[in-house]
Amino acid sequence: MELTVKNIKGADTAEKVTLPDSIFGIEPNDHAIYQDVRLILANARQGTHKAKERGEVSGSTKKPFRQKGTGGARQGHKRAPHMYHGGRVFGPKPHLYGFKLNRKVKRLARRSALSYKAKDARIMVLENFNFNTPKTKEFVAVLNNLKINGSKVLMVLPDDNSNVYLSGRNIPKTQIVRAQDLNTYDILHADHLVILKDAVEKINEQLG
Repeated sequence: MELTVKNIKGADTAEKVTLPDSIFGIEPNDHAIYQDVRLILANARQGTHKAKERGEVSGSTKKPFRQKGTGGARQGHKRAPHMYHGGRVFGPKPHLYGFKLNRKVKRLARRSALSYKAKDARIMVLENFNFNTPKTKEFVAVLNNLKINGSKVLMVLPDDNSNVYLSGRNIPKTQIVRAQDLNTYDILHADHLVILKDAVEKINEQLG
């Protein structure tokens, strides 16, 4: 698949970039995408929920009332789950929600997500650029020139670029990541995938 490289003015340049079919043109595997997205969302959960069980609730351990002679059922503990202010039965405890997923499946999921975007013509390659200082106004101008401002945009940088990142991080629906941090969920969530020219080679190295 061959795409024309665009400049920050939104115009086509004389350069062209070939996106390898082994990454951007495979038959998407929906189950691999499902597994990888489920893992990403599971790892995003804090898992810090906690409820006190009967052994953790503060209070006396004495019997609420005597064993016999009251006419009611016998009770042995004030902190029993069925008592007022008692502990919870099998309450939630802090734990991790993540699970193991093979690297090959993760790579297949990312290639499948990229192939979906390529099939829908939602990928554009942008020439490498930088800002002298962080300027949100200049970043918005780039999005306007590309006619994608207001939609969900994922911009992929080849390496760390603080000026570009700081310029775009506060723009709604816009996300900026390095090529090495690209994941399946972010790719699918975006309406448009904007890849800087040098980032294409990084993706090829990572997923090829």
